[in-house]
Amino acid sequence: MKALKSNVIKSLPSQAYVATCDNSGAKILKIVAVKGSKTSRGRIPTAGVGDLVLASVKKGKLEMRKTVVPAIIVRQKKEYRRPDGMRIKFEDNAAVVLKDEKGNPKGTLLKGPIAKEVAERWPAVAKLASMII
Repeated sequence: MKALKSNVIKSLPSQAYVATCDNSGAKILKIVAVKGSKTSRGRIPTAGVGDLVLASVKKGKLEMRKTVVPAIIVRQKKEYRRPDGMRIKFEDNAAVVLKDEKGNPKGTLLKGPIAKEVAERWPAVAKLASMII
């Protein structure tokens, strides 16, 4: 995974519910684990924009429900700061479901804007994005 230039505040803890913004069949995900998260003992791992998470599908198509899928966080409500001083925040928390942990998305179109940090780290997701902010 490529390092991010901006200092993204990790605002989505494990067990948080996140909506999806693709047409993979899943509607709502519950974050189960954050890949590559290093915390002190006893602390709950958290995720931010551009992070790879393992998530359980809570709402969606019947064949997708109750499965654990890899996903990438593409939007978060909590604002974070970019190196040029700009502060970015979105109106919702959203994720994209992946086919594998390499970064290939399961859906074929993404609804809404996607953070620039996600486009830098995950080029396959950036190809499907209609708007990159």
